[in-house]
Amino acid sequence: MDFRELERKVVAFREARGWRKYHTPKNLAISAAVELGELLERFQWESDGEILAAVKDPAKKEAIADEIADVVIYLTLLAHELGIDLDGAVERKLEKNGRKYPIST
Repeated sequence: MDFRELERKVVAFREARGWRKYHTPKNLAISAAVELGELLERFQWESDGEILAAVKDPAKKEAIADEIADVVIYLTLLAHELGIDLDGAVERKLEKNGRKYPIST
C-alpha cells in the first residue's frame, strides 16, 4: 500500500463517521503528538534490549503497533487537510537527506 491508498482509506473511514469537523490541522497535529506520547510511554524506563525482548510477546507487539498506527493515521489526515502529497514529500526528503548525509566511502 502506498501513501495515496492509505490516505484514501483513512479519509473514507473518517468521512463515514462524520469526524471531519473535528479534524482541523491544529487538532490533528495535537492528536499526533498525543499518540506519539502514548507510544513513548510504552518505552519509558525500558532499555533498548528490554523493548526488543518485549516485542517478542505478540500482545505487547500489537499494542506498540497500534500506537504507531495511530500516529501514522493522524499524520496522514494532517497531510490530507494541508494538501501535502506524502509520497512526494517523503521522496523529496530522502533526496535532501541524501545530499546532506552522503554515503561515506
